[in-house]
Amino acid sequence: MSWQSVKLEEVFDIARGGSPRPIADFITDEPDGLNWISIKDASNSDKYITKTKLKIRKEGLNKSRFVKEGDFLLTNSMSFGRPYIMKTTGCIHDGWLVLSGDKERINQDYFYHLFGSSLLHQLFSRLAAGAVVKNLNIDLVKGVEIPLPPLAEQQKIAAILDAADSLRQQDQQLIDHYTTLSQSLFLEMFGDPVTNLKGWKIKPLGDIFRLSSGKGLTAKDMDKNGRYPVYGGNGINGYHSEYIFKEPQLIIGRVGVYCGVIHITEPYSWVTDNAMYVKNKLKEFNMQFMAQLLELSNLNQYAGQAAQPLVSGSRIHPLEMIYPPIELQNKFAERIQAIEAQKQQAQASLEKSNALFNSLLQRAFNGELTGSKAA
Repeated sequence: MSWQSVKLEEVFDIARGGSPRPIADFITDEPDGLNWISIKDASNSDKYITKTKLKIRKEGLNKSRFVKEGDFLLTNSMSFGRPYIMKTTGCIHDGWLVLSGDKERINQDYFYHLFGSSLLHQLFSRLAAGAVVKNLNIDLVKGVEIPLPPLAEQQKIAAILDAADSLRQQDQQLIDHYTTLSQSLFLEMFGDPVTNLKGWKIKPLGDIFRLSSGKGLTAKDMDKNGRYPVYGGNGINGYHSEYIFKEPQLIIGRVGVYCGVIHITEPYSWVTDNAMYVKNKLKEFNMQFMAQLLELSNLNQYAGQAAQPLVSGSRIHPLEMIYPPIELQNKFAERIQAIEAQKQQAQASLEKSNALFNSLLQRAFNGELTGSKAA
């Protein structure tokens, strides 16, 4: 039995949000206000939107779009396609698309996975291709063709994908637990680095080390079969046949959404110009200690606000930080080593569960999970 292929508009009413202006004049604390749903109310790990931080006066409804429980929301700009399911009601601004489905033809969980899949993201990307601002055009979205299994098939597929997704979430929660444990250990040993109630010496970072940008590589310079990992601001971006650093490096993401993100690289690696590395050690310090200190210091708050956030050595070097004795820094690193080993195991498990989930997604929308076939 083959699945039919339908346009999104055949099973969803699709509309774009709107905003009363100036929005500040419509924000209210009154109990009868309408929920005002912003992208800040959603997070990358949440499936549902259950509450909002802000409300607007009822008069704002005429200039906005009301959404109800069970509706899908999709971001329609740069991160377009990320789906959320409404577990409350409210009004949305024009950064959202709302899709209200025919409940007799759609399973909510099946479409949650479909909207979040690479299949739909690639379709949406092609729709937005060439635009100066990558917004989704409603009329084009309406015409996107999707596989529509019978409702019972959708339910079976959703159950399989939910189980695989649950494994991913468990692995991610374990990683988050180890991250929190590392931070707790730091605070136990050194206290809050901002208030410095333990009275450690304070030094400008520029008196401890000097930073320099890595060396740029283009995408074509990277080789997936290369031996050496290539680090940018968001971690490993690819592999290369050469390395520039034999020893592990403490690096700081310097541009965009990853600015201020901290990594310690693997031995034998390349660092691109999207990150800075410690070029000169002026004082002895432990890399694990410094990485945790900088992580807790939220370096992105010191970024320059140009076209996109940017941090540089000139902004980071003057920052004054605690500088405990090196013996205590080393003791912290020894204790954190066991935590990091467990975290790496959880990370390896997450990579496997991600691979399984993505494989199941591809098979699901090809009709290979339940015996029927997509048309």
